[in-house]
Amino acid sequence: MHIDVTYTSITVSYHRGPNADPITVLRVVGMRTQDFTRLERLRALVTDVSRTTIPVEEARVRFDAVVTAAHPYRRWLVTTASAVLAAAVAVLIGGGWLVTLVSFVSAVAIDRSTHFLYKLGIAPFFAQVIAAAIPTATATLLVVAATRGSGTAASIEPSLVVAAGIVLLLSGMSVVGAAEDALAGYYVTAGARTFEVGVLTLGIVIGVSLVLSIGNRLGYYVAVTSMTTLEPSRALQLGCSFVIAAAFAVSAYAVGRAVFMSAVLGTVAWWMYAALTGATLGAATSAAIAAAVVGLLAQAASGRLNMSAIAVTTGGIVPLLPGRAVYQGISQIVSDPETGFVTGMTTLAGAAGIGMGLAAGVSIGSYFGGLIGAWRFGGTLPRIAGQRRRDGDEPRASDARADVDGFAGSSDDTGALTPVRPPGGPT
Repeated sequence: MHIDVTYTSITVSYHRGPNADPITVLRVVGMRTQDFTRLERLRALVTDVSRTTIPVEEARVRFDAVVTAAHPYRRWLVTTASAVLAAAVAVLIGGGWLVTLVSFVSAVAIDRSTHFLYKLGIAPFFAQVIAAAIPTATATLLVVAATRGSGTAASIEPSLVVAAGIVLLLSGMSVVGAAEDALAGYYVTAGARTFEVGVLTLGIVIGVSLVLSIGNRLGYYVAVTSMTTLEPSRALQLGCSFVIAAAFAVSAYAVGRAVFMSAVLGTVAWWMYAALTGATLGAATSAAIAAAVVGLLAQAASGRLNMSAIAVTTGGIVPLLPGRAVYQGISQIVSDPETGFVTGMTTLAGAAGIGMGLAAGVSIGSYFGGLIGAWRFGGTLPRIAGQRRRDGDEPRASDARADVDGFAGSSDDTGALTPVRPPGGPT
């Protein structure tokens, strides 16, 4: 049996011996979504199949029930979680309560518009352009209100509204996913993910530039500054990290313990990252070390609490994603097209370095967490990405648990379950 998973297709080929033709099936993944509850149910099914003898028809019925089950949350709750995430980002970058409120409302509009556009079949690039225009248009309206004598609008920093909205759109998880695939040796998928990051980021740049150009022609200039500073209170930073990780977990349809563990690990990750950067370590190195701890703790928690490690790991590293750095690079390019391109590209390269550090840290932490779990419970050692089981080796339940953690969703909320590879996991 040979299985190949790329970014948009799954190929399964069964070699039936020297006297029979192989059977090969190809499935193209047209739509993707992220649903950690389906992941948990799929994980439980594969574990049951590996431990007991289940008829094929029964397993097929159970599998169909998993992938066709409704999401655990209604859409309005997912929209609220996305808006809470954006509001927490606004607080984290030093916005007051008015900026937080405006960012919340703007994020609701972004989520509902992108969801509607995806249902219409609009390409992600154009959806990204429209979504990026929403917070920029909101900032422009604030400038209009301020010029007409509104003291409330004048007290709001428009740049922070744009920053909070754009961070919600940034494909930071795609950066980490691309780095994970590249480090694991899956260069086709890594190349596809990297190109997607570039296309979606270009959509953000076009959306922001378009609205700013219209505002400038009408005489309403929005000063989009790249200099955003973090909230000085460390306690408030940790609280925002807790909320960001939990909100992301809810928006990815995680439930119960997975939401709580994601929030806890997100707080731990931010605390370590802040401490290491304060000790003059680089941002990429600090992110890598913090992500390694998250991967290690997620593996330990998944074994004890019977939940998928990748769901907890993904939520735990969300506060560390290089969204603010990507926003700074974009704003440098947009605000100064003549000389800001070089500076902006340098900033974006630094954001890519942080993404690589997160991917490497998660992979290393998850792998050593699996080693510790195998040593404690007497299971087989986890296989490095791409490593095959030797012929004649008997599959064990621990192998199935490792394999099923490789099935998770992408960041688009548009449809069916998508298999992607976990940090350091097998094909």
